[in-house]
Amino acid sequence: IDVFLARSLLEKLYLFQYPIRPASMTYDDVTHLSAKIKPKQQKVELEMAIDTLNPNYCRSKGEQIALNVDGTCTDETSTYSSKLMDKQTFCSSQAASNVSRYAAAVYKKGELHLTPLHGILQLRPSFTYLDKADAKHREREAANEGGDSSQDEAEDDVKQITVRFSRPETEQARQRRVQSYEFLQKRQAEEHWVHLHYYGLKDSRSEHERQYLFSQGHGLAENTELIKSPSEYLMMLMPPSIEEENDKPVAPSNVLSMAQLRTLPLADQIKILMKNVKVMPFANLMSLLGSGTDSTAVLRCIQQVAMLVQGNWVVKSDVLYPKDSSSPHSGVPAEVLCRGRDFVMWKFTQDRWVVRKEVAAVTKLCPEDVKDFLEHMSVARINKGWEFMLPYDEDFVKKHPDIVQRQHMLWMGIQAKLEKVYSLLKDHLTPKKQEAQSAHPLVVSGEQRVNMAKAKVKQNYGQLEKEIQKQKAEMKSSDSSAKMDVSNIRIKEEPVSDEEPMDASAYEGMNNGVVNGLHTEEDSTDSLNGHLPGGCIDRVAQELKAFVSSTFKKQFVLTLSELKRLFNLHLASLPPGHTLFSGISDKMLQDMVLDTGCKQILVPFPPQTAASPDELKVYALWEAGDTYDQHRQVLLEIFSKNYRVRRNVIQSQLSQECGEDLNKQEVDRVLKDCCVSYGGMWYLKGTVQS
Repeated sequence: IDVFLARSLLEKLYLFQYPIRPASMTYDDVTHLSAKIKPKQQKVELEMAIDTLNPNYCRSKGEQIALNVDGTCTDETSTYSSKLMDKQTFCSSQAASNVSRYAAAVYKKGELHLTPLHGILQLRPSFTYLDKADAKHREREAANEGGDSSQDEAEDDVKQITVRFSRPETEQARQRRVQSYEFLQKRQAEEHWVHLHYYGLKDSRSEHERQYLFSQGHGLAENTELIKSPSEYLMMLMPPSIEEENDKPVAPSNVLSMAQLRTLPLADQIKILMKNVKVMPFANLMSLLGSGTDSTAVLRCIQQVAMLVQGNWVVKSDVLYPKDSSSPHSGVPAEVLCRGRDFVMWKFTQDRWVVRKEVAAVTKLCPEDVKDFLEHMSVARINKGWEFMLPYDEDFVKKHPDIVQRQHMLWMGIQAKLEKVYSLLKDHLTPKKQEAQSAHPLVVSGEQRVNMAKAKVKQNYGQLEKEIQKQKAEMKSSDSSAKMDVSNIRIKEEPVSDEEPMDASAYEGMNNGVVNGLHTEEDSTDSLNGHLPGGCIDRVAQELKAFVSSTFKKQFVLTLSELKRLFNLHLASLPPGHTLFSGISDKMLQDMVLDTGCKQILVPFPPQTAASPDELKVYALWEAGDTYDQHRQVLLEIFSKNYRVRRNVIQSQLSQECGEDLNKQEVDRVLKDCCVSYGGMWYLKGTVQS
């Protein structure tokens, strides 16, 4: 079949889609009474006659509608002059915004003639006559109400008029007004209707216009668009739709299409890969970029978006946290986040392991932000800390010493900035020993740690015995002095137990010759997990007792978890080399709490609690030496039997036990010392979080 493109009615041909007609209406030449159009809006209104003599037409309904619309009087303004609803108005709307794919086709004598459509309009019934009926009804009601009131009352009805002066309209307000629905409706209403003349199907004018649906010239010279290859012809007939391309689903931000990725410039490819992966060896990066990629160009681009850490590339902080962004957890600005993450990256250039508490203490960031930093480049190990997630890449370091040297200089500059911002101590900035930076760092298990401690104590035993003998000789002259022997010396050999030593090493300094809490120097006489020389035990006990006493006099009630946190903060404020840095175990801390006059409160936690063992241990100061000791003791007895208590129960129990009517201020004082309120109930401090 030969296909021809007719151009005579180009941009003039519309397709009207009529609704399903009722039985009393036929879409023929007689029914079309009038037509009008708004060309800019492509809006058409057709007025069509209804066959009132049709047996399916309900005459009573038609009369009622005409009466509601026009009332009893008939004049030129009446909608229905025959006092019957004898016509119906149809208003158009666009069926499709893009009609470039549609055409009207006429088949004749083995030829198919196509004429592109300029618009497709759907005609729907218009019910504006109902609005007119409502307006008539309101007018009648207003007339009836106006007739009841006298003329004098109408004259006396004076209304106050408020005069307002319009302000100058801003550009932003003008744009909002232009885009508003009311403004668009007003603009559409301002366009004037153009009245049309309807020609019937069999009219001579219609016959003449219908001939334009056929191509006027059948010569190939006049239809050059059809002299195309099959693919070009299909592209012209079915052009790609811009709307469909915009409607394609967007892939999640963390999903990469490698096919789309390789269409981007090399620098953008590397930036996207590093931003999603965050840590990557150079060999893996080259494999993702595909064969034939120049490694020199990759090295040049990777240094713009990543830093070298232990032979691997870690994405820069300013790539993950661009300017003017903020933390989703704490709202901290991007500049502070970049500084904190750079500190974590720098720590991993010094050692395989990083302690989360140390990072939080130095950077002063919230735990969620610190955890995000560590999860980007490391893996948590139980009872050890966070280990860098990739092994040391010796191959890259050996092949590219110039890159390694350049990155080392960059890290020296970052270290200088961190030293100024965080006021880091000099020993914190001293590089680790080579053993800690090697490809195979020293990792010591807990059992080996205890065995090494025992061996070290045995080696020093002889030296300690000599010191004891010397002290015994000096003490013989004093009768009041107690005799000393080897048994007087407290050489603490803690067996392997389920109790994990408290992590206080984070505040000893970042580079103090310790790997996993063990001193690697053979001649070191520093303590290990509480094993101290004889002269240091008393000093450590005094310092620890002073800390515990002052803390409980301020807090009164603490969980073991909160006490350890406060102790770590206390350690962070101490100068390097302080005696408390020698190593304090959980057992030593708990023993000291009990020695200072505190008691453990056995709070009956609910069975489904998710609290840790340290959060289940609650300690309270039993006697503070003030007038409220008895009240606090009664309160603690209440919470040894109940996990949570209402205030009225506490107040009645205090009055009953103390034998006096306590006022509100006294009860508030006792509750403030020991409890917190949540959801109308009272809990001991630290237990409501469980």
